Amino acid sequence: MRRATLTGWLEAARVYRDRRVLSLFFLGVSSGLPFGVMAEPLSARLVDAGLSKTAIGLFAFVSVPYALKFLWAPIMDHIAPPWPARALGRRRGWAVLAQAALFVAMLALGAVDPARAPFVLGALALLVAFASASQDIVVDAYRVEILDERRYAAGAATAVFGWRVGQLGSAVSGLVLADLLPWPTVFALVAIGIGVGFVAVLINPEPPAPPPAPLAVPPTLARLVALHPDLARALAAVHQAAVAPLADFTRRPEWVAVLALILLYKFGDAVLAVMKVPFFLELGFSNTEIAEVAKIFGTAATIAGGLVGGVLLARLGILRGLLVCGVLMAVSNLIFVAQAWAGRDLWMLALTIAVENVTTGMGTTAFVAYLSSLCNVAYTATQYALLTSLMAFSRTVMSSGAGWLADKVDWATFFVLTTLAAVPGLVLLVWMMRRYPPRAAESPQFS
Repeated sequence: MRRATLTGWLEAARVYRDRRVLSLFFLGVSSGLPFGVMAEPLSARLVDAGLSKTAIGLFAFVSVPYALKFLWAPIMDHIAPPWPARALGRRRGWAVLAQAALFVAMLALGAVDPARAPFVLGALALLVAFASASQDIVVDAYRVEILDERRYAAGAATAVFGWRVGQLGSAVSGLVLADLLPWPTVFALVAIGIGVGFVAVLINPEPPAPPPAPLAVPPTLARLVALHPDLARALAAVHQAAVAPLADFTRRPEWVAVLALILLYKFGDAVLAVMKVPFFLELGFSNTEIAEVAKIFGTAATIAGGLVGGVLLARLGILRGLLVCGVLMAVSNLIFVAQAWAGRDLWMLALTIAVENVTTGMGTTAFVAYLSSLCNVAYTATQYALLTSLMAFSRTVMSSGAGWLADKVDWATFFVLTTLAAVPGLVLLVWMMRRYPPRAAESPQFS
């Protein structure tokens, strides 16, 4: 029995040897790299230029495109890219265009002096974020379309692994190089890293395009206006790109429950994340201690958790794996109770960050795989962008009361409450597994 179980887990781990899965590591690096550049290196350059803290804080607004990417996702989902990228196909063509725009924008960002032209620098940073968000739209859709459902978890874990490497690598290398080279050269060298994603796109195939849906103007709209043929086609195209993906999603019998699960699944983790650093600082840890422990133990733990999560879902199936990862993620919040009792103990801090990041990595991989399984290949980019925007709403708006709660109770009670905050999502998931059993494609299979 033990030998059979071990063989099963080894078979599940073989999914990482798939060429399509491995290619997602390099696309993940290309996606994570701009995040690292827009964080530590850009902030350090603004400090070097003598900008005020208020001005530096305002640069946080340049990340807005990541929250609004669903607005232009329908264009990249349904309209062919312009020539010459069109020759590569819809997905690869848009990916190459986004990567080229990202490379040029990063070069320009490095060339502008923040002290002389802060508004120009802000506009270029916004352009970098827009190109990066556009790349994410295509890469997310590409990942869903080149994999079958039983490889979604491994694909998600590999992409997250690559994202972490790109994000951390660009942030650390940017700061190190800044002590040796001028800022324009630093940004140019880091921008070259986008090339790994460019090469990955070129050497991998274009996923098969879904059969085109017939253009049709909704009857309610057709009755309101006497449509000119060209106007009718334009309205039909807009409807197909922007309305049809949402309509397709709402035809699922469980669509309301799915939306509720997206909001609730990582709610407890989101509430904890808001107050994690203030908790560590109140215990007496310095910013440097938190950063060093988080980079050494946290990053490695997140990557390891993501890879373990991929194997777990390949072995158990998406929904059962999602449940196991969700339970572990919720229970891991209790390690912060032990940290509160231990006080300022660096070894306990390392353990706390490692445990929390391993389970977060597992939960993130499981959740990304689940979101991938929800997308209709006819509307992959649009539906995935909408779902991740909803997930971002849970991470930001719904968790905004975490500080108020932390002011009302002691830290140990707060972290117990974050564990309880995860319970509604887990209960909902169990109900959905019974009410809407997994399809055959979601069951663990190996080939």
